Amino acid sequence: MKEAMLYDKLPDNKVRCQVCAHQCTIGDGHLGLCQVRENRGGTLYTLVYGRTISQAVDPIEKKPLFHFYPGSLSFSIATPGCNFRCAWCQNWEISQMPREQHFIAGHPATPEQIVTEAQRSGCRSIAYTYTEPSIFFEYAHDTACQARDAGLANVFVTNGYMTAELLDTARPWLSAANVDLKAFRDATYRQHIGARLQPVLDSLKKMKTLGIWLEVTTLIIPGLNDDPAELKELAEFVSRELGADTPWHISRFFPHYKMRDLPPTPQTTLHRAEEIGRGAGLRHIYLGNVAEETDTTCPGCGTILIRRMGFSVAENIIRHDGTCPACSETIAGVGMAGNHSP
Repeated sequence: MKEAMLYDKLPDNKVRCQVCAHQCTIGDGHLGLCQVRENRGGTLYTLVYGRTISQAVDPIEKKPLFHFYPGSLSFSIATPGCNFRCAWCQNWEISQMPREQHFIAGHPATPEQIVTEAQRSGCRSIAYTYTEPSIFFEYAHDTACQARDAGLANVFVTNGYMTAELLDTARPWLSAANVDLKAFRDATYRQHIGARLQPVLDSLKKMKTLGIWLEVTTLIIPGLNDDPAELKELAEFVSRELGADTPWHISRFFPHYKMRDLPPTPQTTLHRAEEIGRGAGLRHIYLGNVAEETDTTCPGCGTILIRRMGFSVAENIIRHDGTCPACSETIAGVGMAGNHSP
């Protein structure tokens, strides 16, 4: 165990956790909602420090991050636990393990070992992913600081339900994030996730202010968040508050976990969402979980700049100054240039 970061001591040996927007008040001997942070005698401890449930070398596009060093590899890690209870979770075996199995599995790995393995694997970044990185923040923090010093970038794949204090603490080493904006109705968050919408919106705006590169993912679920009016509001928020160059990943739902009674999302729904996003002014929209092209095109002239086959980059013709070779439009992102001569 390791003492947690970002918490307040309260009377009667209680503590208030400050890593996520639940801000759990935890009595002595009890766990927070995430089930991996425990109050012992008025001190909050993380139960998952140095305990990885998953390690993998992934294309950065799998996060998905399409405008952050495209074509590079990211060393991905996770611990058990989550502060959400999404009925459609794709990684529920590990995210809900502490809650459903009352057990925390994992393999020991120090931050030093993670960074060394990332370097050995030829990775450009370390991704804190698969489960919510906020709940293993201490482990992510120590790993990320060492990764930064070793010249590696750090990225979060997150539900966005963190505090401003966490983001301020992470700013020196957090380079990019893909945030799941799961719906644009507070009732959906309350009923199906056990959370609220506004803290996610606040986190997105805070990350933008801090200069963290942002991409947004929305899993479109039939009958849950596929109403065109809701999608229009969501896309307009992204365009207005985060910027028209913010990539929006629209993913297809497949039955999983506790939502096996719903059909897969019709691809016509995804194309309708794409049209709504274009109408809101978004310049980079990608469809996920479908067998369709995910190329990056120039928003100025329409030239295909990055050709992808699945999660692999087949060709990247963006110039070293980050511009389109056909019309000199600047392409938003980080490390967007292809490996070619100017």
